Amino acid sequence: MVIAVTADIIGSRQLDDRAVAQQHFDAAIARVQRDLPVAAQPLRPTVGDEQQGVYPTLDGALASLLLIRLALPDGVEFRFGIGVGDVGRIPSTASRDGIPEGPGWWAARSAIEHVQTLQKRAAPEARSWIVVHESAQMPREQVRWANAYLLARDELVGGMRERLRRLTYGRCLGLTQRELAEQEGITQSAVSQALTAAGAAAVVEGFRLLDVD
Repeated sequence: MVIAVTADIIGSRQLDDRAVAQQHFDAAIARVQRDLPVAAQPLRPTVGDEQQGVYPTLDGALASLLLIRLALPDGVEFRFGIGVGDVGRIPSTASRDGIPEGPGWWAARSAIEHVQTLQKRAAPEARSWIVVHESAQMPREQVRWANAYLLARDELVGGMRERLRRLTYGRCLGLTQRELAEQEGITQSAVSQALTAAGAAAVVEGFRLLDVD
C-alpha cells in the first residue's frame, strides 16, 4: 500500500501563459524534492492539466504537498487528490513506463472530485482530500482526522499571498525570522507580524508534527 497523489491544475484554461505556469509547477516540485526528498515518485505531468506522484507514507505526502503549495507563486495552483491503496502499471506498447493503474489511483481520482465539490459549496479554499480504497488497511478514523486537518490547513494557506507563503515555507524548514528577513529585505519585526497575522504558526507547527524523518 502506498499513497497515490493526483494533482490537477486549477483554472488551467484561464492561465495567461500555460507554458510559463508549467515552469512554475516544475520548479516548485523540484525544489520541494530537494528540500524534503520523501516522494517515491515526485509529481510529474501525465496528460493535460494532471500530474501524478507516489509517496511511501501519508505523513510524507501531506508534508510535501504543503510545501508545494507554499512554493508556488500567486496565480498558479494545484488541487490534490490523495489516494490510499495499491498502485501498479499495465504494460503498453504505447508507453515505455506502462499505464498507471490500481485502487490507489482510483481513490485519488475520487478525492479530486470531492475537492471540486467542496470548493463549490462548503469550503471554497479546499485544495486537498484523502480517500482510502476499501482494499487498503488504514484506520478510517485516522483519515477523518487527517481530512479535518487538511480543511483547516487549506483555509489558512488559501488566505496567504506569495510573500507570506515564502515566509511560511522557510519556517517549515527551520529558518529563523532573522534569516527570512534578510532574504526578503525587510525587518524581523515585519516578518513576525506578517506570520502572526496569517496564522502561519499553526501551519508550521502542523508541518512539524508530521512524521517525515
